[in-house]
Amino acid sequence: MRARRALTAATTAAILAFLPNTAQASASYPDPQPVTGQQIIHDPTVIRLKSGRYVAYSTGGIIGARLSKDRVHWTDEGNAFAEPPSWWYEYNATGDPWAPDISYRDGRYWLYYAVSSWGTNHSAIGVATSRSGLPGTWTDHGKVFSSEATDTWNAIDPAIIRANGRLWMSFGSYWTGIRMVELDRATGKAVQGTTVHHLATRPDAPYAVEGPYIVRRGRHYYLFASYDQCCAGVNSTYKIRVGRSTSVTGPYVDSTGKPMLKGGGDLLLEGHGRYVGTGGQSVFRDRGGQDRLAYHYYDAEDEGTPKLGLNRLDWSADGWPIAL
Repeated sequence: MRARRALTAATTAAILAFLPNTAQASASYPDPQPVTGQQIIHDPTVIRLKSGRYVAYSTGGIIGARLSKDRVHWTDEGNAFAEPPSWWYEYNATGDPWAPDISYRDGRYWLYYAVSSWGTNHSAIGVATSRSGLPGTWTDHGKVFSSEATDTWNAIDPAIIRANGRLWMSFGSYWTGIRMVELDRATGKAVQGTTVHHLATRPDAPYAVEGPYIVRRGRHYYLFASYDQCCAGVNSTYKIRVGRSTSVTGPYVDSTGKPMLKGGGDLLLEGHGRYVGTGGQSVFRDRGGQDRLAYHYYDAEDEGTPKLGLNRLDWSADGWPIAL
């Protein structure tokens, strides 16, 4: 349902100049940490590499790439790929990938991503691997999982989680929400005949929930997801909600016990002040085991340009995440 794009400030200004600034201030949510250098990004996935540097991949270009030595100053490092793999054009006429997810296992970095077009669930998720995780070093391995108009899900926004020796991929955008399939650990692709589990949705069409990311802490799995409208600059209403489960396949509930399959989800972060439409989130482990939340927001003081948001992610005494 959405076209994810990492826009330059000039392009964003041209598209959004006619839109009113609808940002609403709130003192109850933290500002992102200050960052410098290349701040423009959309749907960031961040990891601290074995080398100690940070890499962020994102929607835009052929999976846009950023690097940082300190998590503060970021440089533009081009794209993950030099050229789009040919199979992408079956799903997107411009070879434009969306919403990547980077992880590390079995001696390699794994980069999952989606290819689709606005307003359709004729979509696919692909995977590539790299020994270093750096842009320009990725080998594409083709399709992982796909969806068609006859399906009630949309195969975009992948995120990987390991649980009890098995590998799982959550995904989904609108089309009744968030889903999950099991992956083959060797290939990184969907197990043949895998069950498509249902994790979260909204009670009414258009089921505006997408961008899942799952982390494990203690005996619980935590499902983070983006609710409401993305990609409208300062008119975006994106926000991050979370629920948890003792099983990776659910059911996920919020702190009141309301199921995420019935629209539940604790509000973790929403727009405030200049930081509008916070979402497209992921979580990564930093030095000392500190969890950090990465996301994009639309800068109301810079014509709605999408920028990188980073916050520390702590946990309450009763086991719920808190953005700081």
